[in-house]
Amino acid sequence: MTDFSQLAANAKAWPFELAREVEKRVAKTKAPGDTVIFETGYGPSGLPHIGTFGEVARTTMVINAFRVLTGDRYKVQLLCVSDDMDGMRKVPDNVPNREELAGYLDMPLTAVPDPFGTHDSYGAHMNARLRAFLDHFQFDYSFASATELYRTGRYDDALRATLESFDKIMAVMLPTLGEERRKTYSPVLPISPKSGKVLYVPMKAVDAAAGTVTFDDEDGEEQTVKVTGGGAKLQWKPDFGMRWAALGVDFEMFGKDHQANAPVYSKICRILGGNPPVQFVYELFLDDKGEKISKSKGNGLAVEDWLRYAPWESLSMYMFTKPKTAKRLFFDVIPKAVDEYRQHLEAYPKQEPDKQIENPVWHIHNGQPPVPGANISFSLLLNLVSAANASDKDTLWGFISRYAPEATPQSEPFLDRLTSYAIAYYEDFVKPAKVYRAPTDQERAAMEDLAARLKALDPAETDGEVIQTEVFAAGKAHDFEPLRDWFKALYEVLLGQSQGPRFGSFAAIYGLPKTIELIEGALAGENR
Repeated sequence: MTDFSQLAANAKAWPFELAREVEKRVAKTKAPGDTVIFETGYGPSGLPHIGTFGEVARTTMVINAFRVLTGDRYKVQLLCVSDDMDGMRKVPDNVPNREELAGYLDMPLTAVPDPFGTHDSYGAHMNARLRAFLDHFQFDYSFASATELYRTGRYDDALRATLESFDKIMAVMLPTLGEERRKTYSPVLPISPKSGKVLYVPMKAVDAAAGTVTFDDEDGEEQTVKVTGGGAKLQWKPDFGMRWAALGVDFEMFGKDHQANAPVYSKICRILGGNPPVQFVYELFLDDKGEKISKSKGNGLAVEDWLRYAPWESLSMYMFTKPKTAKRLFFDVIPKAVDEYRQHLEAYPKQEPDKQIENPVWHIHNGQPPVPGANISFSLLLNLVSAANASDKDTLWGFISRYAPEATPQSEPFLDRLTSYAIAYYEDFVKPAKVYRAPTDQERAAMEDLAARLKALDPAETDGEVIQTEVFAAGKAHDFEPLRDWFKALYEVLLGQSQGPRFGSFAAIYGLPKTIELIEGALAGENR
């Protein structure tokens, strides 16, 4: 196994750039053998989503790079914190028994009954969904509930420090608020001793020595409660900075929607005696119209949607590529992500170690990418499904086996998975959008020429380069300029789409006789 540790110091891949920043930080703050904390946060009011996957997957890539960079100098922990003590601001639209939850508005999510009837609370149910989600992808993480952190005393010192520095925190927060909000704002949210609700009320008194705050409850009665032991929680911005200080977080990444608030988090962390972690801001995803994806709008692509049509490795590939660039996250990006993953996996064994460590598959597979297997692209499989009218894996494997006799579903498990994904994706997205057209006179002559050229080859020919040479020759002989118009014509006339895989590779796996039959059928108008 290659030792990449000597290359890590100069690796340019973004996980290594961040890992080096973390190494510089902990070299000043921690001793060998200490635990370095990489944190991600989760809002359990809704289900884990594709952004959750991206944040944990990307953080894991930084952790892997950090381990290579530092060896066994430090222990490492990926800590996933659920903000389950937040008050329920509205009843979710996608839960059963909604009417029963209406009376629990503003209650901590861990005090709201579970509408699904499987756990002690709504928060516990959503936490279980998060953990099942992370376990499904075999992430190595530790889970922490904000409710438990508040109630068991883990945050107590930081909460006392919050009261001691109350005015300093207010000085940070008030300039970020509107005029009306400033009048009632408090960084501390007490839990009503009567109703159990999270109260957004101004403080009448703050007693740092006693560790208490005084306020008017919902009914107007004055109350004094301890902020420790779960008697209060912090507003989300102060909570962010407090969490960094209390847990000793060394690294956290978050979406661009947090970028403006990041300086606030850092200031509060410092006020509470902490050292803000290394931070990384990633761009948000856009829908097919270029608008920001919103869980409430439902205008994006869910993890389960992606995994219906492509393997998790391709989703990791999508997350690895250009995390600081806004990217469309819609169904049409899936085939490209699959094929980019396949291309990088195919290249990996042929690369020198200094290039391997920059290869996305090194980061996706923690430095141990699998053997590539047969080099058959997802786009090629999609076109094979189209041309062969294949609706089952056995039909596809019939073509694959002729092209690569050594390949079987057992020896090529990844390719076997791709055949199922290709059929599903084709049926739902490619087939409904197909529009065949008749060839022009120039295109008809060129296709007739191509059919004749292919007939002159050995019918058993499976060398895609040989076939591709004939395709090029036919296009040039009939004066296509630019030549890509010739390939576009082939795809539109033969397959009903404007683009496709390398035609020679497609013909090789589909078979020369079938390809000739496809061309002649299209020229006869049989596909329209």
